[in-house]
Amino acid sequence: MSQTFNTIKEQEEALLCRTYGRYPLAVAKGKGSRLWDCDGKEYVDLLAGIAVTALGHCNEELAQVMERQARKLIHVSNLFYQEEQLELARRLLATCHLDKAFFCNSGAEANEAAVKLARRYMQRVLNKNAYEIITFSGCFHGRTLAMIAATGQERFQDGFAPIPEGFIQVPWGDMDALRAAITPKTAAILVEAVQGEGGIRPLTPGYARDLEHLCREKDILFMVDEVQCGLGRTGTMWAFQHFGLQPDILTSAKALANGLPLAVMLAGDKVAAGFVTGSHATTFGGGALLTAVGAKILDIMERDKLVARAGELGARLKTRLETVGKKLPGTIREVRGLGLMIGVELAIPGKAIWEELIRRGFVCNLTQDAVLRLLPALTIDEADLTAFADTLEDILATR
Repeated sequence: MSQTFNTIKEQEEALLCRTYGRYPLAVAKGKGSRLWDCDGKEYVDLLAGIAVTALGHCNEELAQVMERQARKLIHVSNLFYQEEQLELARRLLATCHLDKAFFCNSGAEANEAAVKLARRYMQRVLNKNAYEIITFSGCFHGRTLAMIAATGQERFQDGFAPIPEGFIQVPWGDMDALRAAITPKTAAILVEAVQGEGGIRPLTPGYARDLEHLCREKDILFMVDEVQCGLGRTGTMWAFQHFGLQPDILTSAKALANGLPLAVMLAGDKVAAGFVTGSHATTFGGGALLTAVGAKILDIMERDKLVARAGELGARLKTRLETVGKKLPGTIREVRGLGLMIGVELAIPGKAIWEELIRRGFVCNLTQDAVLRLLPALTIDEADLTAFADTLEDILATR
């Protein structure tokens, strides 16, 4: 490591709480699907801020929107009507079957809003004493106290007792266990259309339909978390649309403002009646600058046909990676995903492979100790994806 990098690392250890396991990389700037470190080395970014910068780093059109809006209106709070907020809500709701939007700041907050709405709808609209939310093994819904309870993994809960009550977790894919977990206290199930932190595990069509049918049978709410997989990443605007579902509540965040803190919860009119004036709020959520950027993102995605492009590029990359696995038996156990949300589950220890990819100029993520998680910008050049696959094959061939 260079002296510049070591100096930055030492300053961080002195100044910041130690909550992150940093990559061996100090990023100085980014453009498109490229990052440069503090020493000027160039990297292909296949992580995009964990599915955030879907239009690439420092997108010029978005920068222009930010500049114009910053000179017009940035923040007045949600005590006022704001046209920018209404325009983004209108555009988002036009992409699906839902009717109402609530803007906030992060995926965890969007999921908190979904849980609060589900409970209040049950208790104040339907007059049922129902509050439990069922989630699934391998899930990840955020880092607030309620969301680490929903996530149900000990490593996220360590030292934070008492953990909030009202969350039940069942094994992924086990319909019998799910049916047995539903009681008169159940308000909703919350499921990721594609598990991200869980190792890129999409719902299967049959399982997805069974989940929704069971919710309708038991008169509980069906909530889908698309914080990571939504907004075109999987080759449809929303990943649930691959399966023909109609969730009662949908959450999204990461790619919504290409790096600015914006999230949304969408709900149908009937369920949205669970919220009334004063029952939920946020200071910064849906501010004018953020929502103006969000609307421009949807413009660009539609104009450049980025949703379809994600599906096509992802399918070709997935096939290429599967070919690597067949060519090098014992290296790749499975390639999973939809569109440009791909997980390469290795059959050998993953950390050394991930570290070598970084050394060779490719930034991706390692989750579940063995899954290379790929979440590139939807605008990435296909040549960069091919170069990654070639490099991974070369690394695996020497193991």
